[in-house]
Amino acid sequence: MNKGFFLDRDGVINIDHGYVHKIEDFHFIEGIFELTREAIKKGYLVFVITNQAGIGRGLYNVSDFNILTDWMCNKFVDQGVIISKVYFSPYHSIHGKGKYKKDHNSRKPNSGMIYQAVEEYNIDLSKSVLIGDKFTDIEAGVNAGTGTNILFEKIKTNNISELNYCSIESLDDAKIFLKDD
Repeated sequence: MNKGFFLDRDGVINIDHGYVHKIEDFHFIEGIFELTREAIKKGYLVFVITNQAGIGRGLYNVSDFNILTDWMCNKFVDQGVIISKVYFSPYHSIHGKGKYKKDHNSRKPNSGMIYQAVEEYNIDLSKSVLIGDKFTDIEAGVNAGTGTNILFEKIKTNNISELNYCSIESLDDAKIFLKDD
């Protein structure tokens, strides 16, 4: 079985300016390329799991998302990193429009995107790592059974949660959680 390295997009890979969907608004967070190279070196497959309610709200469309995603993945390739797959959920149970207005199992804190990767890539979740910047990310990982769930907080908030997770203030700090087989 394979190990998965699950990354939220906005707030972990790029600065979250709110509904980022244009290349000119996409700014990589310091350390993301080094971290993902280290993950691959240790045998992880890299996945992006991202809620994209901006699609459901009608702020941009799937084509806009795909253009940005292709550009982002090519930037990772330029840095020696292959992203195995990008999973996204365009749904929102309250603010979604039309077919996107529903509580879908893919939308975090649900674990649908993680389970898709498990099925498609034979992932051992107990050996996998998830990094997110919101508790909904962590909840998705915990609910799926991801072995290590990391909350990326640029400013330590000392949030209290019953979820089992670790907290980091820089992406470089996440390297200690990556295990060799």
